[in-house]
Amino acid sequence: MVDRARQAPLAEALPGLRRLQTAALAVFVLVDVTAHVSVYGSLGAALGVALLLEPVILGLALALLGLFNRGLAGETITPRILPRILGLSLLAALIVTAAAHMLRGVFALDFDPRAGPRGMLTALIYYFLIFVIWSVICFWTRSEMARQAERERAAQAEAQAMRAELERLRLQIDPHFLFNALNGIGEEIPEHPDAALAMLANLSIFLRHSLAGIESPISTLAAEAEALAAYLRVQQARFGNRLKPHLDMTSEAAPRHLPSLLLQPLVENAIKHGRRDAVLEVTIAIRLAGDALEVLVTNPGTLPPAGEGRTGIGLANIRSRIALHYPGRGQFDLRAADGMVTAHLRLEGEPCSAP
Repeated sequence: MVDRARQAPLAEALPGLRRLQTAALAVFVLVDVTAHVSVYGSLGAALGVALLLEPVILGLALALLGLFNRGLAGETITPRILPRILGLSLLAALIVTAAAHMLRGVFALDFDPRAGPRGMLTALIYYFLIFVIWSVICFWTRSEMARQAERERAAQAEAQAMRAELERLRLQIDPHFLFNALNGIGEEIPEHPDAALAMLANLSIFLRHSLAGIESPISTLAAEAEALAAYLRVQQARFGNRLKPHLDMTSEAAPRHLPSLLLQPLVENAIKHGRRDAVLEVTIAIRLAGDALEVLVTNPGTLPPAGEGRTGIGLANIRSRIALHYPGRGQFDLRAADGMVTAHLRLEGEPCSAP
């Protein structure tokens, strides 16, 4: 039974496949007509025979293509398939040779050099080779289209994986952050309604950007920075003077694209795991270095011993998203020096799915 899921992408690629096969058939017809002219030495006789014989050849070629598509769909030329190709090609060659012999008798082409046994054998070999070449072309084009369809399926799977990871990352938004933000808004309403409204507005900006990522997994740095600033304002309202964030982005970096919500988890990680003395300072620096986008998120603290990775943030999730969006062009690492921890992100070029 033909795998319908496998055949669907092939059906989408059929226009290119048909054009290539049509071109091959046109070449075969041209070669065969030229061969008739050479054999008969008369253009009129050659064209007359061709007008009657070429439809037979084309019909057999299309019949072979139909058999290959239905009975051998998805197959490549293997030792198991090769005898079938040779057998079908020989059968088609026998039919054409017999048809040519009948035409010779009907039109009394006594000067036909294929009238004798040797001539008929030569014609049989000629048409056998023609149909073998045609069969190889059919299998080769189908194989190429199958590989193209496989690449398209892989690309679709990667896109689905990126969307799934983005949705999973969105679900990783610290529920305590949302709860504490809403609780803080509720506490501020009686005595400081303006502050409560500001917190609510910042929370709405951040959540709107988060939800927009469902349909648009790629955003500009300007939009990402706006949502990140809103997130920081909500956190600052929660922690007051105990948190001092610094967000610095160069103007030339603003139009660049990157995966939505890629930076927020790094900042959340810094706030959650940063050393809390009197004041927790978190610095986010975003700049361009040639064609590469560089992001540095720095906070006071230390890294846990090897094998005791940080929890509460999907660092592996971030790395896999970078690998999908920037294959071979993205780097991410955590560094610790002089009592400071720095998350370093370097992204070269635009993400693969950027508009």
